[in-house]
Amino acid sequence: MVKPALRRAWRSLSCAQYGVTPAHAVVLDPVDAATGRLLGLMDGTRGTEALRTEAEALGLPEGRVDSLVGRLAEAGLLVEAGAGRPGRAGPEAGAVDTALDPLRADLAALSVVCAEPDGALRRLAARRERRVRVRGAGRVGAMVAALLTAAGVGGVEVVDGGRVEPWETAPGGLPAEAVGERRVAAVRRLAGCWARGPVTARRAGGGRGDARVSLVVVAPRDGLAALVPDPVTAEPWMAAGVPHLYAGTVEATGLVGPLVLPGGTACARCLQEEATDRDPAWPRLLAQWRSGAPRSLPAGEVALSAAVAGLAAGHALAFLDGELPASTGVRWEAALPSLGWRSERLVPHPACPCGAARGRVGVGVPVVGGHGPQ
Repeated sequence: MVKPALRRAWRSLSCAQYGVTPAHAVVLDPVDAATGRLLGLMDGTRGTEALRTEAEALGLPEGRVDSLVGRLAEAGLLVEAGAGRPGRAGPEAGAVDTALDPLRADLAALSVVCAEPDGALRRLAARRERRVRVRGAGRVGAMVAALLTAAGVGGVEVVDGGRVEPWETAPGGLPAEAVGERRVAAVRRLAGCWARGPVTARRAGGGRGDARVSLVVVAPRDGLAALVPDPVTAEPWMAAGVPHLYAGTVEATGLVGPLVLPGGTACARCLQEEATDRDPAWPRLLAQWRSGAPRSLPAGEVALSAAVAGLAAGHALAFLDGELPASTGVRWEAALPSLGWRSERLVPHPACPCGAARGRVGVGVPVVGGHGPQ
């Protein structure tokens, strides 16, 4: 079928445009009136033989269906009926899996960015094999876990401790009735409502099975650990080659990134060394910020937290789908009240033992298994 996510409009009597946004729009020219009507019949309810019969009834020459299908495939405008249409297709086209219906909108979006007709279904199937660990179950972390499970990620593990505080609840995140409950239990129930696979949660502690994790999303309740990540905490991920993405809110600023590809992009220690080079007082400031009792009430405006969680989850999904999101080696920031996102590229430090500055490992598309860059 022609991708239903792309709206069709006629630029002229013989020129059709599929898609509205410049990033995805495709123009077909020329298209005669009969072929235009045939395009309207390619809605996933007919197989190739039925379309050939329709083409003959429209007076189109023999072979027009096959040439049109080839033309549409080359333009990236076709999608398998199973990905593009809920319910059941026609008998010749085959049945459609109704179990996919909760993910139809996600499949439609994936179909737009995948050139191959079966690309959206393959990406969704690959997500089921992925395992993501979310460190932090505050406003940002809880939403990230729920979004990833709703998007079809097969295994989501959430790590945190303590109990839910009233100011940690939010629409789309932990509900008001979770106040006083252990965070790991509350977020497991939240994510479980949307899960297509297992959701686990455990109390904060040492990393377990890091090599089996496709991605770690670091979403600390106190966003200071997202702005100035601790190299010691990241050591197990660096040693195991596990990509990790930082996200959080600190004061009135939201942060997404960097996505660290061990050995390929700037890591937590790179950031610490670079900040020290710029400001000799930085280690003294950092020691004071990190010392003493944790802040019992870190700032985290609800809409800003939701924006950060949404962007972080989107970047995580892009990485799991085999792409390099815009947070790869980059930090995105948005501050209240204007909320204009700006980016900062983070450069690997030559003194850091991670080796990224020396180009020990190239930054490439992640391996399908999710264990770092190629």
